[in-house]
Amino acid sequence: MTGTAPLSPQHLHSVPAAPPTPREEAVQVRQRTAWTAAELMATEFPEPKWAVPGILSEGVNLLAGPPKVGKSWLSLGLGLSVASGGKAFDAVPVEGGPVLYLALEDTPRRLQTRMGKILGGQAAPAGLTLATQCPPLPQGGNEAIANWLDRNPDARMVVIDVFAKMRGTSPPGASAYDADYTAVGHAKRLADHYGVAIVLVHHVRKAGSDDFLTEVSGTNGLAGAADATLVLKRARGQADGVLHVTGRDVDEAEYALKFHKSAGAWQLLDGPATDHTISDTRAAILQHVRANPGARPKDIATVLPQVDADTIRRTCSRMADAGQLTKDASGRYYPDTTAQAREVSQVSDCPVTPTDQHERPGQSEFELSGPSGLPDAASQHGRK
Repeated sequence: MTGTAPLSPQHLHSVPAAPPTPREEAVQVRQRTAWTAAELMATEFPEPKWAVPGILSEGVNLLAGPPKVGKSWLSLGLGLSVASGGKAFDAVPVEGGPVLYLALEDTPRRLQTRMGKILGGQAAPAGLTLATQCPPLPQGGNEAIANWLDRNPDARMVVIDVFAKMRGTSPPGASAYDADYTAVGHAKRLADHYGVAIVLVHHVRKAGSDDFLTEVSGTNGLAGAADATLVLKRARGQADGVLHVTGRDVDEAEYALKFHKSAGAWQLLDGPATDHTISDTRAAILQHVRANPGARPKDIATVLPQVDADTIRRTCSRMADAGQLTKDASGRYYPDTTAQAREVSQVSDCPVTPTDQHERPGQSEFELSGPSGLPDAASQHGRK
């Protein structure tokens, strides 16, 4: 490759020079594609590694959202959190490990400015590698990322911002669906081979939809090939955004987020997303009814003196019609536990292995020297 390329291609499959490590043995288990039923049941598979427990698992994660909604701020913040072993969204503890962030629409100056705002005076993590150029996946990008992953065996996440810059040209004669599926397939092979979370930042359609999966720009082949799809949508009420998540290894959930412009940071809000996206009056009523099941409108009015009693009665009735509350024959209101169970954050209930979740894990040191021509970690991430 030329000297301007940030990552140097290397073949995906490295030739082992020593007996396989536990990680290499886990890779071999993932690579096997056929078993007898008895063999399959007797095989011990490693638990999925979580970049962000409950939200981002190993595999391909398609992160989509409208322009200027804050996808790049979100993905850069996640990269800093995972690389340092801090808290993602200022709420979810993560295990630290190397992260590769391909900021293909940014300049080094813009990245420096954004990181400075997010870090707020804290030291930049040495475990985060940033690059502003990389060839498309089918034309050398696969090998370039594999080269970095080979040198960073403890890597936890790779972010490609944006995916359109690296998907490459479509195969001749392929349908739109097949082309999309093939494009994501390049990233999936890397994710499956190395057991790492790969985040593909993408866009949504202009037209909205009740099903967030159908809002992802392109055909269903994109979401179909990805292991998980995350859609960041603008919200109303107290939340600035709602992150919709679904996937093979992650429970479907909605998370209310607030964007702190001065810090460039997305924060996860407590409780179901609907608590933060409905009106202040509805949110206050819902919180009171959850704490006091069987409350009557007059009871609620005593704790909400700023809202007149008629408004509370009408609002309770409308919330019952909308499925946010249930009402018995005597006029008492109860929380809709079915809806609550569906919307409650799954962050604390996600499956993690004992070795995959530590209180404050250390970060791994790694080298960036070699044919890629990348500067070392200190010069990449030091304060300027």
